[in-house]
Amino acid sequence: MIKAFEKLRDDGISLRRLNIIMFVIALVSSAALLVAMNLTNANYTKTHEMTKKLVGWRKDAYNLQIGSDYLTEEIRSFVVTGEKVHLANYFEEANNTQRREKALATLKEKHGDSAALDDLGAAMSESEHLMDKEYYAARLAIEGFGYDVKDFPVEIRNVVLSEKDRALSNEGKKTAAVAYLFDADYTISKTRINNDINNCLLNLENEIDKKQTEVALALERQVLLEHVLIAVQIIVTLAIVILTRILVFTPLRDCVSRIRKDAVIPLIGAYEVRFLAKNYNMMYYTTKENENKLNFDASHDKLTGLFNRRGYEFFFKNIDMETSALLIIDLDKFKEINDNYGHDKGDEVIKNAAKTIYNSFRTQDYVCRIGGDEFAVIMVRTDPSLEGLITRKINAINEKLAKGEDGLPPISCSVGVAFGHENITASEVFKRADEALYKTKERGRKGVTFYK
Repeated sequence: MIKAFEKLRDDGISLRRLNIIMFVIALVSSAALLVAMNLTNANYTKTHEMTKKLVGWRKDAYNLQIGSDYLTEEIRSFVVTGEKVHLANYFEEANNTQRREKALATLKEKHGDSAALDDLGAAMSESEHLMDKEYYAARLAIEGFGYDVKDFPVEIRNVVLSEKDRALSNEGKKTAAVAYLFDADYTISKTRINNDINNCLLNLENEIDKKQTEVALALERQVLLEHVLIAVQIIVTLAIVILTRILVFTPLRDCVSRIRKDAVIPLIGAYEVRFLAKNYNMMYYTTKENENKLNFDASHDKLTGLFNRRGYEFFFKNIDMETSALLIIDLDKFKEINDNYGHDKGDEVIKNAAKTIYNSFRTQDYVCRIGGDEFAVIMVRTDPSLEGLITRKINAINEKLAKGEDGLPPISCSVGVAFGHENITASEVFKRADEALYKTKERGRKGVTFYK
């Protein structure tokens, strides 16, 4: 047992074994939860049916109230404003939509044995009674606004105004129409309708409450069991997440960070992660050893002291180009300097350009001479946010080279830049930088272009 523990401590737990254990635990807890949910669902169905029935009652009762209130709102709007659309809406509801009538018919059809429907019937009767008063007020308003009564429904045309109201002026008729629909009698009737509907709902709820209570107790016990099983499931899930984070994600994130910092990887996490870390560390030490073997003469250019083509290729292949930028620099029209001033002067120009480029970048960047008048700079830990900084560096280099100090002829350089990113190859970075350099030359040289 002690040896097994020591082996586990040294090698880490296998992800395959951990996955099997967690799968079994999750499977058992899920099966138990599924059984509990089926039992809960049976009790829930009973509760749902009762609740659905109650909701249906409420909906039908509220439809009656909504229909009644809608009629009141539209008829009141008509007598106040005189806008015909309100009266049209009123009769559309009263004769076609008929939410009150349909709601009462539905309740009688489904729950005709309920005593609660007596209150709803009373509300309907009161609402219908109000319509006579609403027709009368509408007839007064029609005449008050000067409309032709023949243009309105028969219910309005059949209304006979009292002698007193017929004798009123148009303004008087409009005022009387408003008074009919806003007086105390009308308000009391609306209150009775609302009270009857509320009483209906209360009685309906009392009827179903007893049955719901019985089912609710059984459902409560079942839900409690389900909550316990859900808690177990949550704990299992959290354990999987935490262990995965501890054994896999955190070590991998640390690996990436240390690889980018050019450091060895600690042996932590699951067995598979440790295995990868061991192999990487072996490769790391081998690479370092190879770097040490690459002596100065083999890796540096004799004329400029910069890294030569061989050194450039070594770094280009081994540096993390996903987080680096590559600059390819060409001296503009260098051949003319060799032709006009001789190769010795050309070498001096190369040395001065190399020194100027080298002093313009960070010590951790790699500045290389990869051809006669061609240079390359690998800027590590760089991203597109540094475009402005790179542009300023190139402009400063060109300004200094243009001065032609120490008797050297003035010269300029053209630059192409490509940034690395996730999943891009080193060769693709070079290709993009070369394309950017070509565009700089197309625009007349002496400048920098970033690959887009």
